[in-house]
Amino acid sequence: MTDPTPRETTTKRPPAYAALAATLRSRILSGELQPDVRLPGEAELTAEFGVGRSTIREALRSLASQNLIHTTRGVTGGSFVATPSVGHISEHLETGVALMAAAEAVTVDQLMEVRNLMEVPAAGIAAFRRTSEHLEQLRESIFVPDGMQGPDTYRKNQEFHLVLLRAAHNPMLELITAPVFRVLSGRFGRDNAPEGFWHCVDDDHRGLLDVVESGDSMAAMNLMRKHLDHLADAYRQMDRLRSSEHPSNT
Repeated sequence: MTDPTPRETTTKRPPAYAALAATLRSRILSGELQPDVRLPGEAELTAEFGVGRSTIREALRSLASQNLIHTTRGVTGGSFVATPSVGHISEHLETGVALMAAAEAVTVDQLMEVRNLMEVPAAGIAAFRRTSEHLEQLRESIFVPDGMQGPDTYRKNQEFHLVLLRAAHNPMLELITAPVFRVLSGRFGRDNAPEGFWHCVDDDHRGLLDVVESGDSMAAMNLMRKHLDHLADAYRQMDRLRSSEHPSNT
């Protein structure tokens, strides 16, 4: 026999500060509140939403923790919509990608697939759009692979790829791709790189520099594809080594 009086389901309302934060967040993300614009003061927010000071301050703290606003003190102070930067947003994405990799929710092949999808066409675009400044930065990131490799080599290796992404003049490329290759580089001990790895990286980078400098888009894409294939092979070897040393992770 069915119950003639179905039970009412109640949806728990979010705390007042969370509701206010969600409304302000929506206004920021929609562009209604532009970067560097000052948010309404406490009196205005109280009048509009009917909440107290503690609720407002908790909502602002929530937005600040999401890096959507920043607060300054003084006569001209207040809470202002944050100005986005590729580097800052990229850091947050890197944290998420690193957590997925640590939990083995994403594989080396999947991470490298993303790099192929982004960096191969970016290299071709960079060959057209690069400036003399980009070329100089690429030259400065070339390293000598002899002897022991250290932090300077790792930094230059990453910088080469970052400069190529920037040379495409599309900030979304760096925003999406940089966290992936930083996670790959940090996840595997570079001291465990296969023999000849850094010489291969050096040869690939020098070849890419030459074709980007000459403006050969097709050659740049082909060389980047081969370079990423070389990297993928090395990362797979390092991943197998890591798994053998830590069998509980498999």
